[in-house]
Amino acid sequence: MQYAYPTQLNSEPDGSAINVSFPDVPEALTWGDDEAEALVMAEDCLIGALRGYVRRGWPIPKPSPARGRPTVTLPPLVAAKLALYEAMRAQGVSREDLAARLAVAESAMRRLLDLDHRSHLDQLAAALRCLGKRLELTVRDAA
Repeated sequence: MQYAYPTQLNSEPDGSAINVSFPDVPEALTWGDDEAEALVMAEDCLIGALRGYVRRGWPIPKPSPARGRPTVTLPPLVAAKLALYEAMRAQGVSREDLAARLAVAESAMRRLLDLDHRSHLDQLAAALRCLGKRLELTVRDAA
């Protein structure tokens, strides 16, 4: 799955700021002095909101079609962690169960699901393989 969430950008009436919201993740709200700054802030804001979904055990919202709206694409490490989280939820696999399959401590699984922790992609790929998934990385020309 590609984690590219469309944004809604709205200017303050006095032009002092650009507000950013995500139709698919209503908890993610931020702003910037201009559109460029607002979109930079939007990535951290989106990650923070999705971190809350993981902590609460909620399903991760699927991004809707962009339809010409600017999008925020999550960094590869965060996307891989969310893919692991979603696969675990879909299969009803707990952190403890997956830790046992991987022969690692449960604390290592907590770190793999922590969106702020600098995990290694090979560890995430191994965990995803245990769930019948394959991690792939795609590189494209910048828009």
